[in-house]
Amino acid sequence: MSDGPVSCPCSPTAGWAREGWPAADNVERMPNDDTSTHGHYLAGLDLHGRKVVLVGGGSVAQRRLPNLVAAGARVEVVALDPTPAVESFPGIVVHKRAYVDGDLDGAWYAMACTDDPEVNAAVVAEAERRHTFCVRADEARWGSAVTPASGRHRDVQFGVLAHGDHRQSAAVRAAISRALADGSLDVDDAPHPPGVALVGGGPGDPDLITVRGLKLLMAADVVVADRLAPPELLESLGPQVEIIDAAKVPYGRAMKQEAINDVLVSRAREGKFVVRFKGGDPYVYGRGFEELQACVAAGVPVVVVPGITSPISVPSAAGIPVTHRGVTHEVVIASGHVRPDHPDSLIDWSVLARLRGTLVLMMAVERVAVFADALLAGGKPADTPVAMIENGSLPTQRLIRTDLAHAGETADREGLRPPAIVVIGEVAGFTDAEQIAAFGELGRPHVADGPRSAEGARSAGR
Repeated sequence: MSDGPVSCPCSPTAGWAREGWPAADNVERMPNDDTSTHGHYLAGLDLHGRKVVLVGGGSVAQRRLPNLVAAGARVEVVALDPTPAVESFPGIVVHKRAYVDGDLDGAWYAMACTDDPEVNAAVVAEAERRHTFCVRADEARWGSAVTPASGRHRDVQFGVLAHGDHRQSAAVRAAISRALADGSLDVDDAPHPPGVALVGGGPGDPDLITVRGLKLLMAADVVVADRLAPPELLESLGPQVEIIDAAKVPYGRAMKQEAINDVLVSRAREGKFVVRFKGGDPYVYGRGFEELQACVAAGVPVVVVPGITSPISVPSAAGIPVTHRGVTHEVVIASGHVRPDHPDSLIDWSVLARLRGTLVLMMAVERVAVFADALLAGGKPADTPVAMIENGSLPTQRLIRTDLAHAGETADREGLRPPAIVVIGEVAGFTDAEQIAAFGELGRPHVADGPRSAEGARSAGR
């Protein structure tokens, strides 16, 4: 069964037993009625403040609860052994007992979702007597309602029914959602209100942008894009969208941050919806907060859409967890854009050297040797594993393994180029995930092994 609207409780049918309407005995449904021959009436339920009863506390109930609670329903669950997720779900009442006749008293809507057909049949029978619409999860045709596969696009909800074929309805729902998200199905009569959205595009793979980020990108009048924002997504934008290159080339030309701020504000003041499209997350070395401050100061509406940040996701794409039980209790993300001895440096490298957890260096390609020397001078063991990941999450991803003593020379020999992430710590030596290539077309990054001790090639299982 799927989430969505099924019928209208505003009609007399939904409330006969409580509002004094005469009983409709002549339309009493029999358990063997086959609704598939005439289909169902698709409508929306206003459940705000109204009692809804779920009999059963398993996976079906777990899937239904979020939408019911979001609709403002007063949800009660009756279940002998609800799952932890159901029992702890906020905003509902859970009765840990067997269903008894009378549990649907005052209910506007009910769901029979136990694994016992007799109990489900009893719930449906009570619902019929009370003229309460009821979904039967195990045999949909024997209930008085079904829940369509539903989706949402901005303030629009839609539902799909496929005569009980739940896989087909779910597939159609997914297709509609994708088309609405990428703009191939355009149902918006009005343009997006003017303002600015700071959108994180993720580590590089265009599939790793968030759903909300993609929706806003496809609604943009103007896109101010960084070099590391997934370019494939820009190609899908219509010709009417103005794309402004705000690339910052490492150790090369760059659009000044002040100029970027001015573009965001000026285009928004022209009545445009502007998306500031970045790689990673806007607030992780992305100067996103500076841009937010500029918009706020100018009185321009602004929203921030977080992105999957590269210091976590890029190691993950290379098979390296930045945390692992019993190995590391801390993760430190540090910028490598200035040398340790530079007066603008805000990092105490001697403290980082003493940490036992994972150190992730960003923007460090040019100075790998310098940072390694600083950590060694602070007492970090020379055989500490190091992993350098170039073009993380992309088809051109490259993983270079070494240890701290040889990190600089290995980076030079292998021609490490930005964008790249440097991971330092025990987890950088984990190799278990390299076996994933055996499971199909999951891919495997090229591994260039630099000199290191045998102890440097540690695995997560050790």
